[in-house]
Amino acid sequence: MNAFIDKMRRRAGRYLDVQPMTVRPARGVLSLSFDDIPASAWTEAGPILAEHGVLATYYVCGGLAGGRNMALPQFEVEHLQDLYEAGHEVGCHTYEHVSTLTLSPVELDASLARNAAWVAERLDGYEMQTFAYPFGDCARTAKPVIDSRFLCGRGVRDGVNVKTADRNLLQAVGLESRRLPGYDLEKLVEETAASKGWLIAYGHDVSDAPTPYGCRPEDLNRLIRLAKAADLDIQPVAAAWRLATAG
Repeated sequence: MNAFIDKMRRRAGRYLDVQPMTVRPARGVLSLSFDDIPASAWTEAGPILAEHGVLATYYVCGGLAGGRNMALPQFEVEHLQDLYEAGHEVGCHTYEHVSTLTLSPVELDASLARNAAWVAERLDGYEMQTFAYPFGDCARTAKPVIDSRFLCGRGVRDGVNVKTADRNLLQAVGLESRRLPGYDLEKLVEETAASKGWLIAYGHDVSDAPTPYGCRPEDLNRLIRLAKAADLDIQPVAAAWRLATAG
């Protein structure tokens, strides 16, 4: 019964309390993002991003720093500071890495405030501007909380954000070994370019032997090359949001 109730709550989050935004960048946009920040999302992906001259968004949970998640070592504070100094965006992913389905609005706001304070203390007062839902779980009651704190929130529902999107539950595609075989990346990139849409990709670890939630270095390289060949503007989520809403 709990699984059924959670399914219904996810559907409510998807279809109710929609805050529409018009997506109209001058040309198609790609945003790359990494959730939780396993150490390899920086140590392995960082050099690839630097080689291509592109910036990404790293969605951080302060409570995961220096620990393990999915049996993988997570980021150290030095990693977070290094990627911030390199110009990447740091976004919010709650402090504890907890589903919003399990939190009241007051509890969610407290988690976000705790994460904001943790990040600001370590990144010279930095204020996070965008949010990604842990596990992709968006409770309907969470959306007003996210709307009050951030420019936008990102989910995990497949698709390109075209013409109109819910700014508190943007669509995305998984840069994950469990999902990549089911995507036609060339078609997704072509669709984004032709429609002047906004494609957001999310992943976790990056290695030659990734978890089901991560990708290989060549997968990341391939998506960036496809996006550049299609003349997509590759930007972190906050910068892409501004481009998408500037028209």
